[in-house]
Amino acid sequence: MRLSIDAELNYTLASPVDLLFAIEVAQMADQVIVAEDLVMGGVDVMRPIDGAESLGRRFWAFGGDQVTAHYTATVDVERAVVPLPGLATDRLHDLPPLVVPYLFPSRYCEADRLETFVGREFGHLNGGDAIHAITDWIGGHVDYVPGSSNVSTTAVDTFVSGRGVCRDFAHLLTAMARAAGVPARMIGAYAWGLKPQDFHAVVEVWLAGSWHLVDPTGLASPEGIVRIGVGRDATDISFLTIFGQATLNRQQVRVARVEG
Repeated sequence: MRLSIDAELNYTLASPVDLLFAIEVAQMADQVIVAEDLVMGGVDVMRPIDGAESLGRRFWAFGGDQVTAHYTATVDVERAVVPLPGLATDRLHDLPPLVVPYLFPSRYCEADRLETFVGREFGHLNGGDAIHAITDWIGGHVDYVPGSSNVSTTAVDTFVSGRGVCRDFAHLLTAMARAAGVPARMIGAYAWGLKPQDFHAVVEVWLAGSWHLVDPTGLASPEGIVRIGVGRDATDISFLTIFGQATLNRQQVRVARVEG
């Protein structure tokens, strides 16, 4: 399918600071950028850098007072979505080097603290069957509640509170998958059909030799997800990291299906 993406950001900065943006679509085999444009305001310097695993790119900027960004893109998304049940877990010593780090706990995904629970509840399952069951468990035990978490909320916090937003759902699935011995990484994304429309966080799990997209909120279908970047957790996929103080004036994302 062909998707149009339109994202706008507007911030007021307390003082001149460095900014790290990640709002551009990653060019990948299953999501091809047809056209894109980025217009920035209020910044003096822009320097692109590769994203994690060289997927997509971020860019540094230096701004003061009011900073704006307007990104538009047309993207063709063509991917085969394979059902998770039945997919095998790869033997750990066969994992590609870039996949291995996604087995380990990280700042927001404390997989080690969830191992006992995951082993007790899902230890009889393997691979895609385990991930499918974990995703169903999260859907039945965690409520989607806007404003119920903050930038310091971790997977264990969400597990205990039973509520969160897409970032929290993704952290919890990532942590529980790793606790089950399945590599999992966080994905910053745009998503068609998401309501309300916004930047979105989902998960990819490594099964049967490849990555597979999963949205633990159930709010978006993998067919309509467009990756921006990947990483261990929200630390790596934030659409904007501000190295200072700022006030959000406006943030709007629009993703629509268009005729190709």
